[in-house]
Amino acid sequence: MDRISRCSRGGGGLQFGGLRIAPLLFADDVVLMDSSVCDLQHSLNRFATECEASGMRISTKSEAMVLCRKPMDCPLQVGNESLPQVKEFKYLWVLFSSKGTMEREMGWRIGAAGAVLQSLYRTVVTKRELSQKAKLSVYRPFSFLPSPLVMKDGS
Repeated sequence: MDRISRCSRGGGGLQFGGLRIAPLLFADDVVLMDSSVCDLQHSLNRFATECEASGMRISTKSEAMVLCRKPMDCPLQVGNESLPQVKEFKYLWVLFSSKGTMEREMGWRIGAAGAVLQSLYRTVVTKRELSQKAKLSVYRPFSFLPSPLVMKDGS
């Protein structure tokens, strides 16, 4: 995948300040970025050509997402297949949104942390066999979160 990406690079990528952001690779996933739909289609075509030369192809399950404050269409094609455009997707446990906002991601993370605390409460705090010191040592790493933990003496 690294070789395919290196060979398919032309002028692709984004300029951000003085930095150039190249395509991102992780396992068999690729993120192509460009400043215009036309440039992105060109980069996608180069990438598809290099994939084919290596005996690989771009999956028809691939999706396109535009990061922009204003909604816009980005009709991309691989061969004669159109890529569906999505408004958000989750990758490596992170929710990406086309508007670049993080409200839903933060809500999901807070909910996940709450579920962990609730599970700890059920499995640790309610156990009479454990000392208060043991129970507090489990909760101490979460001290930055508001906790529903209320202990009585001797519990």
